[in-house]
Amino acid sequence: MSAEAVGAGMPTHVTLDDLARMAATDENHRYELSPEGVLSVMPPADPDHAMLVSRMFIWFATHGYGHEEVMTDCGIDIGGGRVPDLAVWAQGMRPQPARSSYAGTAGLLLVVEVVSPSSDLIDRIIKKAEYAKAGIPRYWFVERDSANTVHRHVLNAETGEYEPVPGDPQPLAWLLTTVPDVR
Repeated sequence: MSAEAVGAGMPTHVTLDDLARMAATDENHRYELSPEGVLSVMPPADPDHAMLVSRMFIWFATHGYGHEEVMTDCGIDIGGGRVPDLAVWAQGMRPQPARSSYAGTAGLLLVVEVVSPSSDLIDRIIKKAEYAKAGIPRYWFVERDSANTVHRHVLNAETGEYEPVPGDPQPLAWLLTTVPDVR
């Protein structure tokens, strides 16, 4: 398909409803929209990426986090539409649609992104700033290095910016031997 054909069908300003429709009709890509309206189109996760997300999901589940608390690939409305690899909501505060089908941030405790070569800058800097601005209390990103290094950050309520958790970063193998503490 040519760029002209794709471009001719694109709306002038992409909304969350547009984003949801694109995602629903295209299983071969992930769509995200920054609060400024920048559209990102990415391929689906590769097996190593999916495995890292699955390991963390299972870790939360085996420590008592339920199916209404831990979600993978759940779109969230932060002024745009982001789809973190993993998200954890407060117990009894399951995600609820905000605008469109994207969940609001009420009760959202943690978002986790697995850094891929194509999303390096976006995950480390751009999403980190967006999630902080949205008031999400914790943000973690996981490197795809030999240790799958996890960088955990906690929101400083006074500055509105994330600060690293003391003692971090740590390898994912170490993290998985601990008990999740995000409630």
